[in-house]
This record gives sequence, C-alpha cells and structure tokens, in this order.
Amino acid sequence: METYLIGGFVRDKIIGRNTKDADVVCVGDGILLANEVAKRFHPIPPVTVFKTYGTAHIKAEEFDLEFVGARKESYKSHSRNPDVIPGTLEDDQLRRDFTINALAVSLNKNDFGKLVDPFNGLKDLENKIIKTPLDPLQTFSDDPLRMMRAIRFATQLNFVIEEKTLLAITDNADRIAIISQERITDELNKILASPKPSLGFDLLYKTGLLQIIFPQMVELVGAEYKDGIGHKDNFYHTLQVVDNISNKTNDLWLRWAAVLHDIGKPATKKFEEVAGWTFHGHEVAGGRMVPKIFAALKLPLNEKMRLVRKLVELHLRPIGLSKEEITDSAIRRLLFDAGEDIEALMMLCEADITSKNKFKVKKYLENFQLVWQRCEEVEVKDRIRNWQPPITGEMIMEIFEIPPSKPVGILKTLIKDAILDGQIENNYDAAYEFLLQKAKEMGLVSKKSKPEIKNHNS
Repeated sequence: METYLIGGFVRDKIIGRNTKDADVVCVGDGILLANEVAKRFHPIPPVTVFKTYGTAHIKAEEFDLEFVGARKESYKSHSRNPDVIPGTLEDDQLRRDFTINALAVSLNKNDFGKLVDPFNGLKDLENKIIKTPLDPLQTFSDDPLRMMRAIRFATQLNFVIEEKTLLAITDNADRIAIISQERITDELNKILASPKPSLGFDLLYKTGLLQIIFPQMVELVGAEYKDGIGHKDNFYHTLQVVDNISNKTNDLWLRWAAVLHDIGKPATKKFEEVAGWTFHGHEVAGGRMVPKIFAALKLPLNEKMRLVRKLVELHLRPIGLSKEEITDSAIRRLLFDAGEDIEALMMLCEADITSKNKFKVKKYLENFQLVWQRCEEVEVKDRIRNWQPPITGEMIMEIFEIPPSKPVGILKTLIKDAILDGQIENNYDAAYEFLLQKAKEMGLVSKKSKPEIKNHNS
C-alpha cells in the first residue's frame, strides 16, 4: 500500500530540528501496516491500537511511530471531532492544519524519498510563515484548537503567522469555547515552554484568545494615568519577566511563577496623593489567586501549585531587602520562609528587575547580588534552610498538659521569632527557658521537668 512520512517529522528534519516522533500515513489500513512494521524489529515492540481514531502506535528503538490510514474529514459546528472516511494522500494533506505540517515524503519503491508538497509548505518553511492549506476561516472553525497551535508553532519556531491566517484567528476566537480546558492548557504550557514565551502570549492577547482562556492575565494590561502620574503596563512587564526567567531555566513551574508574580496587582491598585499608584499587598492577593487559577486551567493542584504560590507570595522580599540595611535577622527570616526554594525565589526576583533605564537596572542587580551574597553567608553560619525550632507544638502541649489551642501556636511563633531575630540562641536550652518565661506571662505553668522534655526532644 502507498505509504508516506508526513507532518511534523518531515518539517523538523528539513529545518534541522531534533525530533523522534514520526507520523506514517498510508492509503489503506494504518493499523494493519503498524502490525506489519512491528514484525521487522527485534524484539517485536507492542502495537498500541486506538480503534476510535483508526491509529496505531509503536515505540521502536528511540522513535515513536504513529500509523494512520489516509482519510477525509468533515466537521459539525458544535464539535472539533470530525466525521472520517477513508481517503487519498491528497485528502489527508488537505485536512492538515498548516502548510508546513502537510509536507509528505514517499516511502514507496517507485519514488522513495520524493517530497509531496501541494501547498508550497517548503516555501513557507523557508520564509518562516504559518498559514493554512485551506481558507483559514474554515480551518479554524472546523477545529478551533488549531488557533492555539498556530500561535504555539509561531512561538516555538519564531515564525510569523500570515496576515489572513492571523485575522481568521481573531474572527474565530470565540470558537475556542468548544475546546476542552485540558487541550487549551496543554498548548498554553507548550507556549510557555518555548524559548521566548512573550511572543505567544502577545499573540494570544492581540487575537482575543487570552481574554477568553486566561482573563485574569488580561486585567494586567494597560498603564493608567492620574494627575500626570502613571504606572508601567503590568502585562508587558510580566512578559519581560517571563522571558528573563526563560533565559535561565526550562522549569515550567518557575515560568508559571513569573506569569503569576504580579497577578494580584489589579485587585490592589490604588492612587495615593503622595505615593502615586500603589499595589500594597499584591503578593498576598496574588498568592490567594494561584489555587483558583490552577483549578480553572486544570493545572495540577499539588506541590507544583504550592511552589508557584510560595514564590508569588515571597517575590518582593529579596528586592525589599536590597533597598534597606540588611540585618542577619531579615536574612534568616527569608531563608526560613523560602527553605529549599531559595534559589528559585532568587531567580524569579532577578528576572523581575526590568527597566528601560540601564543605570537603574545595574544598581538593582548590584543590590540584589549583595542580598544573595548575605544569604549564602548567613546560611553557612546559621543553617536556617529547612530548619525547625528546637521545641515543637507537640512538646508544648506535653509540657503544659494542654490540648491543641491558640496558646500553642502563639508560643511556637514566639520561639521561632526570637531565634530568627537573634534574641536567643538557636538551641534547646535557650528555647526552653524562653518558653517558660513567655508561658508564665500567659498564665501557663510547666507540669513536667526539663530533663524529661530534653530526652523527648532527642
């Protein structure tokens, strides 16, 4: 049967992009072909069949091979799932999303290696253009996820979306509502994982897609002026921070922290006569928004979400320290609160230094490096990261024979703060004496002797 390599594998091989995923299309039964191909490998790899879609998958050596029979598709307005019938190679190429993804290479004996390019996809690759094989209005109406894919490919490859195609995305933006949140977020993550994510987010905003899929981010757009005093456009500032951190790390969750670091600003924006525009407490407000945004986007509500929330809530702390006399106490508190995530926090804070004034940026970076240096010095001396106070809540309850209650929390906090502020030494004896003193002020009397508690702590 006629067989061809098609799509992303062909595209990436032509532009020299690494890929190990290959799509094989045949004029006939793709599942049958997959089973026949699997027999050529030793040992024979398992064939995973997806009967609903008429496709089969083989993982052979280092390649993921996907097999499908050539098909013709037709769509209904309420769904992106097409009605499918067998078709020719030309039919299959017509159903592809973009010209650069419709390229096929023959695997047949009579013309092995021949490029089949009915839509001038090779020329579009050379010119770095994203465009659809058919009328883009039809293409995006049929499958609105292709709008996200167009922006994702433009971002990943640093290509330009052809004008007619870009206009069709704007005209069809509302159609994104029929796409599942999981698929939208998958494309959003791929945009965020690109070398320069700002390209994609800017396109999402300008086409109107971002307003539908991520309205909280759009609220950052714009610089408001009052009495001649304005503030920076927090949307484009955020995009710069995202690009900055993307130059330092491929970690998707640190990139999400950059996206969300100022998300609380619209809710906290105020104009004050003396100070001008302020965003007091935006880091706290933003931290509260993180779980809701993760839930809405169907991002994982696990330790990844908790990391992003933590970084959003703490992102002002190091910058704040750089503007004042840095005490060991302030550094200890920063190290204690950040814990194992101090490097991630410092990376986010450095990325947050954006200004068109080169001298201002230079000064901020120098101050920031001073804070980082002090963090390293204090950590070597005090070992605060992952530190826990020498007396726990359980011990306090045992010492005073009281149940879980507000006084237990108060005493725990007093001990922690006293050690972090340098009021008492970071050891059991000092903490125990301090505990008795503060408990006495609260009307609590120890019911246990100190030696028993010391043994308990060890």
